[in-house]
Amino acid sequence: MDFLTTLQVLDSAIRLATPLLLACLAGLFSERAGILDIGLEGKMLAAAFFSAATASITGDVWLGLGAGIVASMALSLVHGLASITFRGNQLISGVAINFLAAGLTVLIAQAWFSQGGRTPSLIGTGRFEPLTLPGAEMLTGIPLVGPIYSELISGHSILVYVAFLMVPLTWWLLFRTRFGLRLRAVGEAPEAVDTAGVSVVGVRYVAVCICGILCGLAGAYLATALQAGFVKDMTAGRGFIALAALIFAKWRPWHALYACLLFGLLQAVALRYQNIDLGAFVVPVQFMDALPYILTVVILAGFVGKAIPPRAGGQPYVKES
Repeated sequence: MDFLTTLQVLDSAIRLATPLLLACLAGLFSERAGILDIGLEGKMLAAAFFSAATASITGDVWLGLGAGIVASMALSLVHGLASITFRGNQLISGVAINFLAAGLTVLIAQAWFSQGGRTPSLIGTGRFEPLTLPGAEMLTGIPLVGPIYSELISGHSILVYVAFLMVPLTWWLLFRTRFGLRLRAVGEAPEAVDTAGVSVVGVRYVAVCICGILCGLAGAYLATALQAGFVKDMTAGRGFIALAALIFAKWRPWHALYACLLFGLLQAVALRYQNIDLGAFVVPVQFMDALPYILTVVILAGFVGKAIPPRAGGQPYVKES
């Protein structure tokens, strides 16, 4: 690949990694607090629909973003109610949320817009536009540095920059604040936290709410920035890839960034190179579409090593009387 093509692939990788990164950080907060969340996919899907629908109706992408976050948080609270308050099975609750979101989004979309389960295309103020960073145009002509800054770093929507800023913010919250210490302790030894007078239920609900906000950002980004509207099942397994990236990162924020960039790069390469002609045969487009998922399984199976989740993960906490 020449330099320009490489930049284009990396640019696509950043865009494709953004929803994965937001969802991965969402799962990190939840699972660090001991709440397994298989429902990342469903929350992203609900956020994608309601953000696109609201932006389409109002013409305001910020209202769409708010609606997406509210929808995602509503499902997060349902998951919290089932798994924290009623101490239900967290895996079943997450799977139920995925099925609920997959069915309701298409049903409501058809009822509201009558376009086969999709929303109208978003234009103008109904979607997030790319931002040009200061000095990007001025530095364009400088060899190497100019194209990297103007083409790779500049020109993304605001949610891309928010996603990448969330990585150091998450690291600081988890490892440099009292709240982060309590959240991690709740995921490892909730009985010790309870003995110290901290509400295990309260901390876990806060973690679940943060998870809902980040999933809302991820879903809204899909529908109002990466694409221009909602279509059926548009998350396409990204919630599950985010979970895979979380395991690959061993529940650490910076490693989550690297894992999501890797998976985003795999998707970008697969999208860039379709129907590759190797002379003897042509690599089918279906194989290239499946390649990121195949490599995800290979990476997890062969390169992760032993990933130890939080000890209290998936276990309802029952306060001893």
